Amino acid sequence: MSIAPRQLGFWTAVALVVGNMIGSGLFLLPAALAPYGSGSLLGWAISGVGAVLLALVFARLGLMLPQTGGPYVFARAAFGDATGFLVAWGYWIAVWCGNAAIAIAFAGAMQKLLPYPSPRAALVIALAAIWTCTAFNLRGVTMAGRVQLVSTVLKLAPLAVLIVFGTLSYSLAPTDVPPLQPDPSMPLWQIAQQTAALTLWAFLGLESATIAAGAMRDPARTVPIATLLGTAIAVIVTVAACVVAMVLVPAATLAQSGAPFVDAASRLWGERTGLMFAAAAAIAAFGTLNGWVLMQGQIALATAQDGLFPRAFAVIDARGTPWFGLLTGSVLASLLVMANFNAQLVQVFTFATLLSTAATLVPYVLCAAALLRLTTRRSAGITLVCVLALVYSLWALWGTGAQTLAWGGVLFACGLPVYIAMRLRRRAVAHT
Repeated sequence: MSIAPRQLGFWTAVALVVGNMIGSGLFLLPAALAPYGSGSLLGWAISGVGAVLLALVFARLGLMLPQTGGPYVFARAAFGDATGFLVAWGYWIAVWCGNAAIAIAFAGAMQKLLPYPSPRAALVIALAAIWTCTAFNLRGVTMAGRVQLVSTVLKLAPLAVLIVFGTLSYSLAPTDVPPLQPDPSMPLWQIAQQTAALTLWAFLGLESATIAAGAMRDPARTVPIATLLGTAIAVIVTVAACVVAMVLVPAATLAQSGAPFVDAASRLWGERTGLMFAAAAAIAAFGTLNGWVLMQGQIALATAQDGLFPRAFAVIDARGTPWFGLLTGSVLASLLVMANFNAQLVQVFTFATLLSTAATLVPYVLCAAALLRLTTRRSAGITLVCVLALVYSLWALWGTGAQTLAWGGVLFACGLPVYIAMRLRRRAVAHT
């Protein structure tokens, strides 16, 4: 069974990468990095180089295997069914867990625009966001792609304005640049390590074009270029916007800010213009949610087509939409959102974030190793990129901490019974 018509063009593929990388988390990063001063640039440098290395890995793999499924396809081709299944299982769970967190972030961003009095209203908004994005995706890849393209442009526009005018403002009237080492007791290597861990999250999603490759026109050309261009745009915009916010807003104010870009815009143009960035945060969350809802259907579709997920996930309608995977993922995300608005809000939200983080980083490690294994004629350049990307991915995975690694182990262990059941089913079918 194959996915129906290839409906996504080049710029939609680029928007998928950029939109999935630049999410609501970016709008809080300057506050998280403020205590580290200018030393946070060390973390940006490490994460930026790591993101480019991984983009090169995924671009190369996307050229070799331009099929729906991305990391799952690459891991399975290099290491077999078991590894491929575990990557798909973990990634699929990571996506719908992450979607729950993004929906909650969207509700929080909307609160700044349309204040509402109770958590119940926030719950309704978060659930509405999930199912609106699901409805767009159920109407077909073309509709989901259009939403992604428009939302990506809308979230980039205010950031670009802030970068340009913030840079001009600083050049005309320089402000105080935060010190390189605000806390003398914290060595620079420790600042680099901690800020690299924080900035890493800004670049997750660079593999997005490879996952939806089967829905793209001319994927062998589109996927590699979209991956590289999308990653470059996301890295440049993210780093530049955070640096501008760091320069415009005093460190003490920035560290306590719940909306860093709103504060930066208010210093340039007044408080009313800050609403533009509150709207951009909401659009960023919505656009990112739309892109990841698309991912939750595509990754399950590819795995089911190979007989490693239940057959229902491989069912597509006349539009080529894997409706069962979309609905199942959105139901699970909705349940997690509802759990987040109960008494154990913080704990459940942290649990969802840990699951999503651990399961997203593992494919990066395996895909860097997969390129080494699948490339029969390796040049020195390709080998160096693979090795550096592998080392960076392992370092980043280790840097997430023991708790994240433990939850990741639990996550993948839960998939083993499903894999065994699917293997037994395939064996039974083969003997009938």
